[in-house]
Amino acid sequence: MSTELGAFLRSRRERLTPADAGLPPTGRRRTPGLRREELALLAGISATWLTYLEQGRDVRPSGQVLDALARALRLTGAEREHLHRLAGGGVAPEESVGEEAAPEVAGVPALLGDNPAYVTGICYDVLACNDAADELFRGIGPGGNIVRWLFTEPAAREVLVDWEQEARAVLARLRAIAGQHPGHPRVTRLVAELTEASPEVRAWWPQYDVQFSQAGRKRLRHPRLGLITVAHAAFHVAERPEQTLVVYHLPSAGGTAASR
Repeated sequence: MSTELGAFLRSRRERLTPADAGLPPTGRRRTPGLRREELALLAGISATWLTYLEQGRDVRPSGQVLDALARALRLTGAEREHLHRLAGGGVAPEESVGEEAAPEVAGVPALLGDNPAYVTGICYDVLACNDAADELFRGIGPGGNIVRWLFTEPAAREVLVDWEQEARAVLARLRAIAGQHPGHPRVTRLVAELTEASPEVRAWWPQYDVQFSQAGRKRLRHPRLGLITVAHAAFHVAERPEQTLVVYHLPSAGGTAASR
């Protein structure tokens, strides 16, 4: 926990310029972003205390200190929540065992017919999916992994029109998961695998962007419908909140599809 908290604080400090924080310019700097002393001043804490936090020492910041740091660092809502989770220690690492969806949950995607749907586990393993999802995302599973597919399969860059935007968002959600489950064996292995396989992951992971699942719209290239814009939403399984049902609302073949 302490190491992750320190890394997150440093990454956010280094991305914030003195101008962003309303501080006067001080000439050339050897390192990017705010100095520790500047952030400590903005947050109303001692520079020594901030140094301890960034070094991963065994200190426990209060909620007031975390909120002050969040304001000074101009964190988003997701980043603020992530900061508090890291300081609270997240959850204990789980054993590296296979993950399954309950039969009642695994059967839900098939009920959604032509609307692509799948269930993912803690680190985006596909636990169940319907034929529509398998057709659209070209072989993601069951047995596949959404993040691995996104960064290592050439088809992902064809299917996702805004690939970089989508890839950054998914990686930010994986970063949030890594913070919630520090030391989880499967999460750790997936991150190591992606870092080795993808230059984008190597460049983006240290930026420490954090995001949580949310509904929205995506532009996709469908093998039959061509270029389409679809609405999507994610739902956590009540008994297993680390498992997520993702549903896409697909336009009909004669509806809003555009030519490739």
